[in-house]
Amino acid sequence: MLDLKMDREGVPPKPAATLILLRENVEVFCVKRSGKSAFMGGAVVFPGGKVDPSDSSEDWSPVVDATDSLREFRIAACRESLEEAAILPVNGGTLADAELETLRKSHAADPAALRSFLRERSLRLDLSALLPFAHWVTPTAEQRRYDTYFFVACAPKGQTGAHDRTETTESFWAAPAEVLRRYEAGEVQLAPPTHRTLDILASCTHFDDVRALAAKANLDPICPRLVPQADTVALALPGDPEHDVRETRVSGKTRYVLRGERWRSEDAPA
Repeated sequence: MLDLKMDREGVPPKPAATLILLRENVEVFCVKRSGKSAFMGGAVVFPGGKVDPSDSSEDWSPVVDATDSLREFRIAACRESLEEAAILPVNGGTLADAELETLRKSHAADPAALRSFLRERSLRLDLSALLPFAHWVTPTAEQRRYDTYFFVACAPKGQTGAHDRTETTESFWAAPAEVLRRYEAGEVQLAPPTHRTLDILASCTHFDDVRALAAKANLDPICPRLVPQADTVALALPGDPEHDVRETRVSGKTRYVLRGERWRSEDAPA
């Protein structure tokens, strides 16, 4: 799932965005990445991907509803949500599942099709609905690195969601605690950022609780550090005794320890 080497110097991370789509009762939309994917293959993740250069284009201005320093990340999150989940937060109208599937196919053939569709329907991407929730950076020990903003959003009513059958092979809605249960049972694979996000969301019972967490979220980067631990390795998070950053930037235990083929949330050894 990850290609980690202790002595790797690290390449510059590419900007990326992830969208955590939730229903009001705090069911979360998850997709399973294709096992052929070079990065996170076979893992259950939230929709997301790299920020494209076109995501910062001024051509988006007529069809988006917010402008701030994270605009291109929000646009990327919406675009990736369409591509991987067939879900798109918009203002000015509603979209049915069949329309979204057709739009997804058009967008795959022509990236400008999304903007054209929005203009023709007098719709705007509802960027303000995407609330910044976390900021994860892939460890320097990983071959492929991403500087990723995680956003949360309440899924538009009436949009069911569906995986793309190419990059993602399965999709489902489930309570965060249920996804964590499946992980503990060995039914799904989760990377540390996904696991920690679900662990935090498991305390919520309504999207208002999620909104409150987002309002006080720490957006300083969380870049795990690969460290040896006995006969295995661990990813130490900021605040861990073996991390260069002393302050805690995300709640929960301070590291993920590789046990077999799974990363387990643990505190640092005494």
